[in-house]
Amino acid sequence: MQTLFQAVQVGALELPNRIIMAPLTRCRAKDQHIPSDLMAEYYVQRASAGLIITEATMVMEGNSAFWMEPGIYSDAQVAGWQKTTNAVHAAGGKIFIQLWHGGRACHPLLNNGRQPVAPSPIAITGDDVHTPEGKKPYVIPRELRDDELPDIVIGFRKAAENAKQAGFDGVEVHGANGYLLDEFLRDGANKRSGPYGGSVKNRARLMFEVIETVCDIWGSDHVGLRISPLNSFNSMIDSDPIGLSTWLATELNDFALAYFHVMRGDFFQQQSGDILSPIRKHYKGTIIGNMAYTSKEAAEAISEGKLDAVAFGTAFLANPDLPARIKRDAPLNQPDPATFYSPGAKGYTDYSLLNK
Repeated sequence: MQTLFQAVQVGALELPNRIIMAPLTRCRAKDQHIPSDLMAEYYVQRASAGLIITEATMVMEGNSAFWMEPGIYSDAQVAGWQKTTNAVHAAGGKIFIQLWHGGRACHPLLNNGRQPVAPSPIAITGDDVHTPEGKKPYVIPRELRDDELPDIVIGFRKAAENAKQAGFDGVEVHGANGYLLDEFLRDGANKRSGPYGGSVKNRARLMFEVIETVCDIWGSDHVGLRISPLNSFNSMIDSDPIGLSTWLATELNDFALAYFHVMRGDFFQQQSGDILSPIRKHYKGTIIGNMAYTSKEAAEAISEGKLDAVAFGTAFLANPDLPARIKRDAPLNQPDPATFYSPGAKGYTDYSLLNK
């Protein structure tokens, strides 16, 4: 396990260990999507991670997909996040914010009646969304016009500026799990023609424009990208996930990002394949792997050069002191799915710590 506790250079940051906290939506923000004091407590509990990546955070008003998720587009939200970054830094931790647009996963009941937007007018099926009126089916989104896309990029740029003001160490662009940038990227959700549809280069255009503008604010060595080429969550699919992964790995070298964060599998096991091998072969920078890694498998993957670090999700959710538990080979708390998105401290900040 010592491999997991070796320092690693991630862009401009030297991390003390390779145990990363994956972004985890927890729905504990206050009204107006303002980060709460409880959120600050939650994140500082987990400051022993090599790097914390926050939950998906709204870059623009009117694009809520989870009801009580945080934003980073208002002054009040910036002030709320400063409490978290100050606490994490005081505890010796490092923290990136994940910048996110919900796309077609948003719902009118969460956004004052506003219809969600997407690359193509195709609704998410097979699941419902939590709203103030209970669980509701997803609606058919409105197809974005090409001339509207610069405003999306501007929204990410402003969010990146706000994230710097809020005291974060960097930002992660959310290009995964069936939200807007991923919807443009994968051909199962993007059926448009023109400069943002068709070829993989065109489908990736919006994501790359966002990365470019965020790097302009932060410098590329403070910016990461997360993708999930195999994950079918939110009705997503791509006709060639391995080809897509290989192409992205090659093209992303031009940005010299802090890291490339890759979800290796599919929540629902509808798609399978090895995307990490071609990414490792073609990508020259730091790779963070994610999705159902045990600490043993993570250590082996890093030792064998397949990855540079591993992001843990539910293990960190239920074990605030996960690095200490891994180091001592201590038992892990089991997460309680019933409290993943519920309000309050239960199942959020009340998981037990190891005895000193």
